[in-house]
Amino acid sequence: MSDFKIITNTTADLPADYIRENNLGLMVFNYTIKGETYSKGHELDWKEFYSMMRDGNMPTTSQVNPEECRLYFENYLKECRQLLYICFSSGLSGTYNNACLAADMVMEEHPDCKITVIDSRCASMGEGLLVHKAVMLQKAGRSMDETADWVEEHIPHLVHIFTVDDLNHLYRGGRVSRTAAVVGTVVGIKPILHVDGEGHLIPIQKVRGRKKSLHALVDYMAEKMGRYRDENDIIFISHGDALEDAEAVRDEVKERFGIDSFLINHIGPTIGAHSGPGTIALFFMGESR
Repeated sequence: MSDFKIITNTTADLPADYIRENNLGLMVFNYTIKGETYSKGHELDWKEFYSMMRDGNMPTTSQVNPEECRLYFENYLKECRQLLYICFSSGLSGTYNNACLAADMVMEEHPDCKITVIDSRCASMGEGLLVHKAVMLQKAGRSMDETADWVEEHIPHLVHIFTVDDLNHLYRGGRVSRTAAVVGTVVGIKPILHVDGEGHLIPIQKVRGRKKSLHALVDYMAEKMGRYRDENDIIFISHGDALEDAEAVRDEVKERFGIDSFLINHIGPTIGAHSGPGTIALFFMGESR
């Protein structure tokens, strides 16, 4: 394995076992719910988090500030002098800019180290899938520069497609109007959204009913995958405490495309605070986002 350490965020929604088994660094995003702030070392069970949201408790989130980034980098430099940080989308958070500032400061203080910061322009397990690709390259013996170059080149091909169960969470985040949220909820409208090339959440379609919305995710995959079919040796799916629906999407992908390797995990509180319970997201490689 090449001698560099890969770092990501809790926003990548990767399972704890995956983080540990691949010796990944992890920057933790803090969040607050019911007046209590949760952070590294003080964590809330994700099931309880979604239960609180269903009871009407609305969380708030915060980005990783420059000083926190600096401390993370300095801590990981004790283990390895080359750090590759694949960061949460700059289209959704200021953490990428903060990390760039921190990396410059740390490298100035420690001229023998190298820190490469990449704006993934990804979220949830889209960010996680990009990290996974980097891990596979590292295990294959690629250098940090080679891995970073591959990641940068393939970011535009990391496709995110998702649906939410409750439009009111998108309203709170400014993604739909209050009228659209109220009317859509009454008539059972389920929006289909993706993350665009700049890393922003963009609504692209509306369907009526939960089952149709799940089919729409797989239809979008059929449309977008194209010549990147062979790149999809594994598909990532995340869910907002809706495992049965995530497995239904997995089964349809398996049936339609013959893909049999998947990683399914829950959406963590940082992303879940904005997407809400019941969200289902599908991530794969495609010709374009």
